[in-house]
Amino acid sequence: QVQLVESGGGLVQAGGSLRLSCAASGRTFSSSPMGWFRQAPGKERGFVAAISRSGGSTSYADSVKGRFTISRDNAKNTVYLEMNSLQPEDTAVYYCAAAPTTGWRTPRSSDGYDYWGQGTQVTVSS
Repeated sequence: QVQLVESGGGLVQAGGSLRLSCAASGRTFSSSPMGWFRQAPGKERGFVAAISRSGGSTSYADSVKGRFTISRDNAKNTVYLEMNSLQPEDTAVYYCAAAPTTGWRTPRSSDGYDYWGQGTQVTVSS
């Protein structure tokens, strides 16, 4: 089993940058694809980015492609989300998630993930 804890959220101005971290515990981390999702009040949880267990493959939502970068450091049991050129529409609670090793390489659906962090708030002001 995997336990996930996000950090790095905060308040930034439009055009700014922020780096989120997700610390994981458990033996399965290096064998688990990881993903980032976000949810704004009154809206459905949406896919942001995913990375394969080795870090060799990534997938991004069209809305963040070219602005966000997902990466992982298996030696530190940590996955990152670097966010650049932030806009007010990026405001949401951001969650990291871990997928089963037997599943898709870079799942884009929340149904593809078994473990979730508590979330970290990202607020982008105009």
